[in-house]
Amino acid sequence: MPVWGEDSMPVVHELVRHALPYTTKIEPVDDKAVTDGMAAASQLVSLQATRSVGPYALAGRIRADYERVQGALQSRGYYGGHVRISVEAGGRTVDGRAPDLAGFLASVQPGEAVTIHLGAVLGEQFTVGRIIIVGEDGDGQGTAGKVADGKQEKADQPSVRQVLSLSEGERSSLGLKEGAPAVAEDVLAIQGRLLTYLQEEGYGLSDVQAPQAILHPERKQIDVQIRMKRGPKLVIGPMTLKGLERVKPDYVRRRMLLREGQLYQPSVLEQARLDLGSTGLFASVIQKNGDKVLPLPSQKPAPGGKKSAGKKMAEQPLPPGVEGALPIDFDFSEGKRHRLTGDVGYSTDLGGRAGVSWLHRNLLGRGEQLRVAAMATGLGGTAQQGLGYDGYVDFMKPDFLQRSQSLDLRIEAIRQLLYSYRQTAFLVQGRVERPLWKDFSGSVGMTLEQEHIRQFGRKAEYFIASVPIKLDYDGTHRSSPIEPATHGFRVSLGVTPSVSLEHKTSFFIPMNMQASTYFDLARLGLTRPGSSVIAMRVMIGSIQGASTWNLPPDQRLYAGGPGSIRGFRYQGVGPQYGTTKYAIGGTSMDAGTVEFRQRLPKNFGLAAFVDAGQVSGNSMPGHGRLRVGCGGGVRYFTPIGPVRVDVAMPINRPNRGDKWELYLGLGETF
Repeated sequence: MPVWGEDSMPVVHELVRHALPYTTKIEPVDDKAVTDGMAAASQLVSLQATRSVGPYALAGRIRADYERVQGALQSRGYYGGHVRISVEAGGRTVDGRAPDLAGFLASVQPGEAVTIHLGAVLGEQFTVGRIIIVGEDGDGQGTAGKVADGKQEKADQPSVRQVLSLSEGERSSLGLKEGAPAVAEDVLAIQGRLLTYLQEEGYGLSDVQAPQAILHPERKQIDVQIRMKRGPKLVIGPMTLKGLERVKPDYVRRRMLLREGQLYQPSVLEQARLDLGSTGLFASVIQKNGDKVLPLPSQKPAPGGKKSAGKKMAEQPLPPGVEGALPIDFDFSEGKRHRLTGDVGYSTDLGGRAGVSWLHRNLLGRGEQLRVAAMATGLGGTAQQGLGYDGYVDFMKPDFLQRSQSLDLRIEAIRQLLYSYRQTAFLVQGRVERPLWKDFSGSVGMTLEQEHIRQFGRKAEYFIASVPIKLDYDGTHRSSPIEPATHGFRVSLGVTPSVSLEHKTSFFIPMNMQASTYFDLARLGLTRPGSSVIAMRVMIGSIQGASTWNLPPDQRLYAGGPGSIRGFRYQGVGPQYGTTKYAIGGTSMDAGTVEFRQRLPKNFGLAAFVDAGQVSGNSMPGHGRLRVGCGGGVRYFTPIGPVRVDVAMPINRPNRGDKWELYLGLGETF
């Protein structure tokens, strides 16, 4: 028996605790998913750079990886495969299961490279045999062996008392057929797919347990057994609304689009919950199922005095096969009613603007919004001649006369001291807006405007009545209006029959179209989704029925500025008055933009763009002097949209035009 001296103890202690760096190499196999799975499952890989250990602990880590990596093989159906691990150091190679593995690692000298090779022999991929759905009364105990135990069952047919027959829809919902590769992910997904299908068919209390696999090595298959309980087919029963304080219950019920006697479907209930949350009236909306199933109105009450569903349900036909009604409870937490916000912006042409707005939500208890805003405009700027203002009171009533149709009423006062004209106006507007078809919406309104305008030394009073009609299509499917689009199309068409009274009475019809599209370079496999986007926009406008000088100056068409052609000051593109920089305006306008948007790390982004367009006194677009501007900018993405800073320069600058323009704002230009 050896006797350890005092000098030898520190040596053993050092061997046990001294960290042993190593490198793990994954030997690829034919199935790339298995190769990736081995790397993900291996602790040798995940810990090699962060948690170095001594030789004895490393030997334990290697042996533990056999079972871990074996799971990666079996998850892809390779139940007959096995893992291979070898350790290479100092010109020697040792198997990972060798009894002297720890001693071999302890003998590695400092500075010697240790390489661990991790591979596998796949063998034949197992397939799915029978898929057996067992009722709640099924025995099944002892017949559902573990997938990875590698043991053959004594009998091919599991011992069950009740094997359920599935409908065609239930069988299709499994998403897996006999003979398919026995991939664990696909097998486990059966539970969620079948449960979702049953609940969407009205079986609201159904239960599907996790699949259990029975391994059959002799035929290279696994049988899948699932316990399932359908329960009764249900309709929506009485709905209870809790937590409402200032919001009227009748508004909530009308908004939900749920009715008693409707087939119970979780997706419909969730859509109702999300829709109520989208109104902005609630901080949270929670939907819960009732504790008990109620008998239908035509059924006799069950023993124990259980109440039946309400009279509303008895007045309408019920879906076939329904056995009961499930009460639904909604718990609401109302959000804040008041909000105060500020608005600040700047561009070199329009100068600075600063204002404040106050919002009152749920004014009358049915989602009405009242907004009061005041803003100072024209704080400097090459297109401004002085300080102006914009103040308005806006009232919006949602679900006006019918669901999803809104009424917007506004009273507004404006003063603008532009180089093109000076305007003081008072407006009264009303508009009804509603969705029409999928991705389409439309609006129609009425506007009355009394204004005083001074242009080129001449003063005039105008009273203008107009009927704006608008049709919008938005196929970008953004989750929020403030989110920049990355794909799809947007199109807006507007026609506004108008009549101008008091000064040179005229009837005219402004028409406009704006279309934009977005192409994500991820579709070409070049970048990550949403990171590199090409955005394009086309704008066309025309006024029919009156010539330029018979139109009120503010009703004419102009171009230039961040909303049309960057690099030129606001209203700086088009016919000008003599040799001045005062814009006359026109009766036609067309413009286009190509912009590249690149997301960067840490919420930053870049943009580069080219804008071009023209304005003329011809009512048909495509005439006039074409002006082109180009530039770039930076973006900082915030929860309320990107903060935008753009610099643009004109390619062909007009007489007395600006040499460059700077734009600061919130949100993308389009």
